Amino acid sequence: MTPEEIAGTLTDLFSADIIQTIAPGSWQVDNNTFRLLILLSEDNTWLRVLLPIMPVREAEQFLTQFLEANFDQTQEVRYAVYDEVIWGVFQHNSDTLVSADLASAIAKLISLYEAGVNDVFNSLLETRLRQIIQAAKQQGQSLTATMQNLERFYAEGLLGEIDQTPQIRDQVIAAWRRQLERLWDEI
Repeated sequence: MTPEEIAGTLTDLFSADIIQTIAPGSWQVDNNTFRLLILLSEDNTWLRVLLPIMPVREAEQFLTQFLEANFDQTQEVRYAVYDEVIWGVFQHNSDTLVSADLASAIAKLISLYEAGVNDVFNSLLETRLRQIIQAAKQQGQSLTATMQNLERFYAEGLLGEIDQTPQIRDQVIAAWRRQLERLWDEI
């Protein structure tokens, strides 16, 4: 893609008033929600699209899940860390890049941004649930006994919030039950 084709693709995707040319071969799309950077290498052979997701300090406990997502979920876009920020990144040889692929990559980067830590948190949560099930099964517990333990932990205040209402506690326990039932036979 030439710089003109990149600029045209950006104009097709975004309102022209939020696209800035910040230097030759470099653009910034800045709206109320995100700031997207599009950078060509000095020799125009390599394109990089960057979108800051969040500060590393907010996501440190999820770094493993971000890397696991890179392995089989993010496709041609990737999570990366630079300057204490988690970024969504797309890199491609500009000679073989076509407008549809650039548009698709930008849409995926925006999707990563919008998901924030939700997807990686859910992955971490499922890993923890699997560990709970494995531990319960190693101790010879049934699903019913495992649920009774969780309910006891909530009743004794070991789990849950201090000011949690009975309705919210019941909703949380029901969510535990659904997830444990969903995963119990898999493990």
